[in-house]
Amino acid sequence: MNTKLLLKMTEAAEMLSVSRANLYKLVASGRIRTVKLGKSRRVPAAELARFVAELTQAADEQR
Repeated sequence: MNTKLLLKMTEAAEMLSVSRANLYKLVASGRIRTVKLGKSRRVPAAELARFVAELTQAADEQR
């Protein structure tokens, strides 16, 4: 298994297919949580999965 548990901001943005600036807006608004690792900020892979599930659920509820 070669799956990363913590992603750099650029990696997380790429996985969501959004710009880095948009990811930072999502983080600032509290919609995506991050962790501090030394001086770096990382996005847990599980947090991305939670965020996408939340978006999917909201889309399903609108139908």
